[in-house]
Amino acid sequence: MAVIEQIFPSLTWRIRHVTMYPHQPYDFVKLEHDFDGIHFGIYVDYELTGVVSLFMEDGIGQFRKLAILPEAQHQGLGSQLMTYLIDFCKVQKLTKLWCNARVNSTEFYTKFGFHQTNQTYSAAGFDFVRMELVIQYG
Repeated sequence: MAVIEQIFPSLTWRIRHVTMYPHQPYDFVKLEHDFDGIHFGIYVDYELTGVVSLFMEDGIGQFRKLAILPEAQHQGLGSQLMTYLIDFCKVQKLTKLWCNARVNSTEFYTKFGFHQTNQTYSAAGFDFVRMELVIQYG
C-alpha cells in the first residue's frame, strides 16, 4: 500500500540523488530554494520510495525533481504522486502548474493534461522542455 505525506526537504535528497543524478556529488540535487517549497513523499511499506517538490508563486506552481527509486518505477507510484500534486494545487487555488521535463519523459506528463511549450534547454547532459497544465476546476 502506498501512502503520500508531506515531508521535510532534506528527505527528498537521497531519492533525487539515487534516481536522477547518481554520478553527481550528493549536493548537486539540493535546490537553492528547497526550504521554501512543499515536498511530498510516497511511502511503500513504510519506506520512502518517491518524492516531488512544489514551489508556488502568484497563483502558479512549479514542481521539480519528481523521482521514484529505480527498483519501484513502472508501478504507478509516479502517477499517484502526480494525481496527488494536481489535487493539492486545486486546493491551493492555483491556476497553472508547470515543470521543466526531461524530453524523454514528456509522454508521462501528457497523460495528466500537460502540454509542451517551445521553451527548451539542456543541462547536466539532459534535454528539457517546459510543460504546463492549466488547472481546471469543477
